[in-house]
Amino acid sequence: MPAPQCATCHKARAALRRPRSGRALCGACFCAAFEAEVLHTVVAGRLLPPGAVVAVGASGGKDSTVLAHVLQVLAPRLGISLRLVAVDEGIGGYRDAALAAVRRQAARWELPLTVVAYADLFGGWTMDAVARSTAGSGRSRACCTFCGVLRRRALEEGARLVGATHIVTGHNADDMAETVLMNFLRGDAARLARGGGLGSPGEGGALPRCRPLQLASQKEVVLYAHFRRLDYFSEECVYAPEAFRGHARHLLKLLEAARPSAVLDLVHSAERLALAPAARPPAPGACSRCGALASRALCQACALLDGLNRGRPRLAIGKGRRGLDEAGPPRDGEPERAPAPDAVPAF
Repeated sequence: MPAPQCATCHKARAALRRPRSGRALCGACFCAAFEAEVLHTVVAGRLLPPGAVVAVGASGGKDSTVLAHVLQVLAPRLGISLRLVAVDEGIGGYRDAALAAVRRQAARWELPLTVVAYADLFGGWTMDAVARSTAGSGRSRACCTFCGVLRRRALEEGARLVGATHIVTGHNADDMAETVLMNFLRGDAARLARGGGLGSPGEGGALPRCRPLQLASQKEVVLYAHFRRLDYFSEECVYAPEAFRGHARHLLKLLEAARPSAVLDLVHSAERLALAPAARPPAPGACSRCGALASRALCQACALLDGLNRGRPRLAIGKGRRGLDEAGPPRDGEPERAPAPDAVPAF
């Protein structure tokens, strides 16, 4: 049976049926619709004002590749300029190939690229070194916890280095739905309260961040990359299989099979979530060590690095764990803790 005509141009044969609307479209019309929807997200959400210098978090994967390409197409209409910022986490056999893809993209699109490395920013720590440090501690599955916190800090530093006024990341609707599920499963009210919206306004001196692809499904991101013939790196991180996110992803696929709208329903539920006054987290302050936004005395990045430098990485992560300076004074009967060595670099 021949494919139907495209429902938009009525000329070419349809190449796909959109998962969200069910409309049959040719590749060109699908890509145009995808770009128009991202433009609407940015304009309606007032995410990127004219004149913004935008740091695109470039990992070499499909999401950041699609985001960079779409924003390059839309940049003249939005009146923005783009900078690619890549983070080298120090993952042997994985990150080098991903960075090679980023460099090819930067050359093809003629966009400036800056690479910042964990080893340079965090006193020599790389993700491979973190994995070795946590091995046997009972917390080896937490590599993604360390990496997520440190990558966010590294991207902020890279964006400041290139003079950016805004940061954009390639999180899609599936990513955000997984995050909502993870926060519910962990009972993490503070993160649930911060999970709505299309980004963060840049409190405490941090640069504003946004997620222009937040309402785009992973399926359509992949389809856009296919029809635009984008070059991206597709291998999974070597530490990802042990991450808790994998369980949330599996659960989300089961939910989506039973209810196709489950992904966007979860994303929108986070936008509408309201916590009772007693459950709302306190207003954040500044990290006593680096000055970044923090809900305790130390921000997450400094707390994690502090635990690593003390040789006690298991105490640096996990809800409710104690042992770091930001956890407050010792409990009754606990010995006084020695002050932490000044081994964490200032950002």
